[in-house]
Amino acid sequence: MPVQVSHPGVYIHEVAGGSRAIVGVATAITAFVGRALRGPLDEPVTISSFGEFERIFGGLWRLSGLGYAVRDYFLNGGGTALVVRVDVDAKRAEINDRGLSLLAAGPGAWGNKLRVEVTHPPVEEAREVAEAQGEGVTPDALFHLVVTDTATTFREEFLNVTASGGPRQMSLVLRSSQLIRDGDPLPTLVRPPEGAYEFGDSAGGADGDPVTPARYTDGGKEGKKGLYALEKADLFTLLCLPPSAPGGSTDPDLWGAALSYCDFKRAFLIVDPPPGLETAEQVLSWLDGLGLKGPSARNGALYFPRIHRPDPLRGGVVDEFVPCGAVAGVMARTDASRGVWKAPAGIDAGIAGVSGLAVTLTDTEQDKLNPKGVNCLRTFRDAGSVVWGSRTLRGADVFADEYKYVPVRRLALFLEESLFRGSQWVVFEPNDEPLWGQIRTSLGAFMQDLFRQGAFQGASPRDAYFVKCDAETNTQYDMDRGIVNIHVGFAPLKPAEFVVIDIQQKTAGSSA
Repeated sequence: MPVQVSHPGVYIHEVAGGSRAIVGVATAITAFVGRALRGPLDEPVTISSFGEFERIFGGLWRLSGLGYAVRDYFLNGGGTALVVRVDVDAKRAEINDRGLSLLAAGPGAWGNKLRVEVTHPPVEEAREVAEAQGEGVTPDALFHLVVTDTATTFREEFLNVTASGGPRQMSLVLRSSQLIRDGDPLPTLVRPPEGAYEFGDSAGGADGDPVTPARYTDGGKEGKKGLYALEKADLFTLLCLPPSAPGGSTDPDLWGAALSYCDFKRAFLIVDPPPGLETAEQVLSWLDGLGLKGPSARNGALYFPRIHRPDPLRGGVVDEFVPCGAVAGVMARTDASRGVWKAPAGIDAGIAGVSGLAVTLTDTEQDKLNPKGVNCLRTFRDAGSVVWGSRTLRGADVFADEYKYVPVRRLALFLEESLFRGSQWVVFEPNDEPLWGQIRTSLGAFMQDLFRQGAFQGASPRDAYFVKCDAETNTQYDMDRGIVNIHVGFAPLKPAEFVVIDIQQKTAGSSA
């Protein structure tokens, strides 16, 4: 808007430069959906370490493979994860004793091991605190709560809370607790008497039944439960569905729904094989039975075989686990060190913490699996167990798909999400050449930065990418409908899947 001048002098007017930087989205935020010992149900919780998972979701649990997969993820280089707890008919432990009504923070038998101690503050201290709180709080309404999880010794203290009214009202204060919530109805006494209170004495908590595929998908995206609780999350880029039991398998009926959802969310699904597969023929037969076909199969990859590692809950006995968490960790580690365009496979893609693989594959066996789009985990001398394949579920040679390789597909998803989020400012701007020029500048700078990092093929930007937004891509008919057409192209890097070395003898003095 022009400066309104009213008197002689100098006027300052700030003019927008037209430059809008696009920031690439994170490439390795892994979502884990499954059963947990405790924690909120159907809520995506962001964690950045296995210690956080232990604190919020109870750590490893023999009735679920979720904790083991999350542990493998962080052990192999994972940085950020989203965890969604699903369960069926789990019950909360509660206290309803001597006027104290409390619930465990979440359902499950873990709540039966909670213990609450109630104490009253000294009279003089209570009088001072009540006066400071105001709002009609009386000294004889204040009490202290100390909550202990006797199974883990985790402890929380809540000082000078009240049953009703005031800034320290118990129903408000306990919202931050990881162990308990205020019950209903509220305590009928002014305050509960001093003493110890045991959860489960009134109504014990109970773990739920094994989770069915319907529990993951019931209600669809609108219901925001199970798998679709991730609708509440801002972004996830990888998806893992660990089985209900560490040695079990994810229900085959769930993989199709998960793959479609990843296609919708621009995410990538890591598919785990079931136990008992030992030969290439068995793997291919099982994969064909899943029916993961069509364009959406570009958004997923299968890794075989399962991994062996010690189980802390069984005294260190070596057991069998799904590889999804470890593979997701390798992807996150590769993204951080090399970029999403680098294949998460090779000698550098070692799997940490494993003692071996469920099946020791040979070159001959991989000859049958690799052309069908099955990524193999292999064990090599000195290198140990590594990821030795990088094809999508659409990577079978017969398809000749342009998204045959995992890094190519994940790079495309990264570009789509980054450009989608970075172009929101365009909406409702005047649709003409000045806007098109700003779009070319903004998107071009983003692509140029990726080119300098080595994300694309080509010796020059002209060979590596293009951004086109002009009168050729935007006709008057499009402009009349309020449409801006932007064409972005890129030349992806394909992994060197096969290395061929020609060796020949030469005689002295002869040329090659």
